[in-house]
This record gives sequence, structure tokens and C-alpha cells, in this order.
Amino acid sequence: MNSEVQGVGDTGPTAGSGSQGVGEPKGGRGAQLKHTGLRPGWTTGACATAATTAAYTALLTGDFPDPVSITLPKGQTPSFALAAEELTDTYAMAGIVKDAGDDPDVTHGALVRATVRRLPAGAGVVFRAGPGVGTVTRPGLPLPVGEPAVNPVPRQMMRDHVARVAGLYGAAGDVEITVSVDHGEEIARSTWNPRLGILGGLSILGTTGIVVPYSCSAWIDSIRRGVDVARAAGRTHVAGCTGSTSEKTVVAEYGLPEEALLDMGDFAGAVLKYVRRHPVDRLTICGGFAKLSKLAAGHLDLHSGRSQVDKGFLAELARRGGAGESLAAEIAEANTGLAALQLCMAAGVPLGGLVATAARDEALAVLRGAPVAVDVICVDRSGTVVGRSTVA
Repeated sequence: MNSEVQGVGDTGPTAGSGSQGVGEPKGGRGAQLKHTGLRPGWTTGACATAATTAAYTALLTGDFPDPVSITLPKGQTPSFALAAEELTDTYAMAGIVKDAGDDPDVTHGALVRATVRRLPAGAGVVFRAGPGVGTVTRPGLPLPVGEPAVNPVPRQMMRDHVARVAGLYGAAGDVEITVSVDHGEEIARSTWNPRLGILGGLSILGTTGIVVPYSCSAWIDSIRRGVDVARAAGRTHVAGCTGSTSEKTVVAEYGLPEEALLDMGDFAGAVLKYVRRHPVDRLTICGGFAKLSKLAAGHLDLHSGRSQVDKGFLAELARRGGAGESLAAEIAEANTGLAALQLCMAAGVPLGGLVATAARDEALAVLRGAPVAVDVICVDRSGTVVGRSTVA
């Protein structure tokens, strides 16, 4: 399994066990991870950012910082030891071995390299795919066709750190960054990249820089504990979120406190079955459009290794929303759920809302009449709401 490729949500480095201390999370995602006792790790995006930072520093100063520290999107400042380095007159290369923590991630132990070269003034930061990093060949992904498979958040992290290093040493920050992963093309055969049209290697991923380690039994137990904590705190409205982006969305929408947030991950069924036995007044389910389309189609385990986006199902929903047969046929053949959504948005067909409503109805069926009101919110990768149901 590669939890980065599968799109599992990220959280902060709060693994461990023991009694809750002052300042420790009372509920929510951090408390769930602490409860599992599993050690989090670093995404390929964090490793590439650290390697870029070290390489660019060496290019400007002649010395590689080792360990090299970076700042993650949520403010954590991990340090990484260098596993490889090379400095010439024209480029610098640094490599970081990815530590996925206790997650069964196929990229654990992979050597992520960044090679940095100066570019002419005004060129900005340009990304290249080196050996072991894939190239996007089909639409429907968060990057245009032809681009290296370095996702938007890691790109921004690298840009930010290049700018920071450039500011320290009076440089312009115009560089080419080539990211590579040793044996990445071979590793990628164990991921969904080839089916998604990402060819030649792995994707450089991560929205927070941190990999959440997943043991199914441990995480499901942590979901139950999260519900118990919310109920004990008197929370009548809780939210099951598939990751950090959806969590931010429900906080912005409803102002829910930490202890009302459940890191559902891929385990929608675990949340619904436990809430059925231990009801709260209201449950909001929030997640990425593609994941929640699986719930809408009746899947309770949203992991990409155990359920897939059914484009035929999406095509049928779109028909109900007014799509003609030509559009429905395009949806059925779309590369990804995101591509199907984009087709419908361009045509004015409310596929996001249709998926949210169907997912709500599936959730209510699992709840079997428990006194719990449910609503569903679908978001895209940036956290923009692309569909929602009413409360029922």
C-alpha cells in the first residue's frame, strides 16, 4: 500500500501512547493518531522539499546543511538527514530516504533526490521529472497533461523554500528542480499511477507533509474513541472527514471544535455503524468528491485498493441531473472522478450535489433509523465545496 497514492489524509506528528497531558489534543485527528500508538512518517513531497532546500543551499554556499530543516504547511519543522549529495559548478543534488513511519507504504525507504540548477533571471521555478518520477499523460488529475507528477502542494512547498533560501543568500530564486526517485518506476507498478495515466514512475505527493500510519483495526478503534470523546464532551454535531482538507472545510462551514472532528479516512462504515449504536444528533460527512462517490455507490470502505470510482454510476447520476447521452458516455469513459466532475461542471450538471445526496441516502440506510440527522459535503482537492446534500 502507498497511503500517499491512495489519498489517505495526513495529520501532525502526534503518534504515541500514554495519558493525555496539558496541551495534547482532546479529540479529533491528533487524538486519534495518538490513540493508535502508530508512528507517522513523511510524504514524498516533504522529502523532495528537504532535498531541494539542501541542494539549493549548497549551490549558493558550497555546503550542504545536514540535517536540513523545512517548515511544513501546518508549521511543523522536521529535520532530515542527507543520504546523498553531489555538487558541481552547474548543479547540486541532495537525496533523502523516505521514512513512512509505521505505515505500510510502498515508498518507505525510497531515495528521493532533488537536483537544482540555476536558470536565467525571471524564469521562476521550473519542475522536471527525473528517473522514477512519472509524467501526466491523461486529463482528470490536478496537473496538466505533460507535466511532471509533482503535485500542487509539494510544488508550493518547494517554491516557498527556494524563495526562503534565496532571500538568505541574496539570490534571485530562478531554478530548475528535477525530482527523481531511485527505483521509482518499479515501485510505481504497485500503485494506481499506470491506470491513471501517470507513466514513468511515482507521484510526488502530500498535502501536509506527513503520512498517517494506518492499521485498519487500530484506526477503527480510534474512530470509536473519537465518537466517545465527542459524546462525553456534550457535542451533538460531529463530522467524519476523509482528510485534512475536508476537515478544514467543516470547521469553516460549522465552526466545529476539535473534539467534534473524526478522522474517518477510508472507514465510512466504521463511523456509521458506531454512530448507529451511539447516536449523536447530527453527523456531517465531508470528503473528496471521488471518495464520496464510492459511498454514494454503496461502498463503506473507501480505500482505493478495495473500492473504485464507478464512472458508469456517475454517468447514471448525471443523466438524472439532466445530462444527455453524449455527456453521459464521456463521463463513463472519464479517466478519473475529477474528470467526470469537470465535464459536468462545464455542462451545468450538478454532479457534486447528486453524489452528496446519494451518499447521504446510503449513510441513512446504514444508520437504520437511528436518531441521527445526516448531511454530506463533497470538496475538490483545494477544499472548494463542489456539492452538498440537505440535512435529513
